[in-house]
Amino acid sequence: MPEISDTYASLHPSFVSDGVLELLFDAPNLNAVSAEMHADLARIWRDIENAPDVRAVVVRGANGTFSAGGSFDVIDEAIEDPAVRTRLYQETRDIVFAMIDCSKPIVSGIRGTAVGAGLVVGLLSDISVVSRTARLVDGHTRLGIAAGDHSVISWPLLCGMAKAKYLLLTCEPISGEEAERIGLVSLTVDDEEVDTRALKIATRLANGAQDALRYTKQALNYWYRDNGGAFDFSTMAEMFGIGGPDIREGLASLREKRPPRFV
Repeated sequence: MPEISDTYASLHPSFVSDGVLELLFDAPNLNAVSAEMHADLARIWRDIENAPDVRAVVVRGANGTFSAGGSFDVIDEAIEDPAVRTRLYQETRDIVFAMIDCSKPIVSGIRGTAVGAGLVVGLLSDISVVSRTARLVDGHTRLGIAAGDHSVISWPLLCGMAKAKYLLLTCEPISGEEAERIGLVSLTVDDEEVDTRALKIATRLANGAQDALRYTKQALNYWYRDNGGAFDFSTMAEMFGIGGPDIREGLASLREKRPPRFV
């Protein structure tokens, strides 16, 4: 579809089989999400919904990893500028709600690192195919801000409240194998099989009964919609924290590869 590929260059959209559109995270610093990519992720799902030749989507990362999350440059800008925080808040809402509202099946293939904004797309996908050795972590509280993005709307449903609280409060990284065990992801395979398996599943869905698949997805996603208020609060709290003091220390500690010293 020319309009999608022309408009969303940061996501490298291309058809990889009949009816299956691939989105590719391919960027510096372990496919970190830039300001352009974040804005594209906020808008592309509604165009996918309205594209008649897209019947399923597969999302993966280039160079053996999924995504290291939001780029430090974007965080630096947000710390200094309230207008950037407002924009990020709106874009984050648009990413989450547009993925939930998109009726077409979305499959993610996760290898290597999956953090932050990249993890949002990986785990809000309808089916997540993950390498056994992948490293998943929600790094918000380690950075010094509330766990916003997608986690509050989805993690308690995926893996239960007790595990969600443990992982989100401690920022404990988990392997793909452990993520499957607790129900956070759909299935795990060996690293070299991730992309092939994700595409195979997306192709199967693209060839399936479209009304049946889409209505089933939409019905299931009412569980997410029912928790929209909690998501809104968490994301607003995240943006509030970006304007506070803890994130400066959290970001500095990540850059200097040391434990944070929060006061």
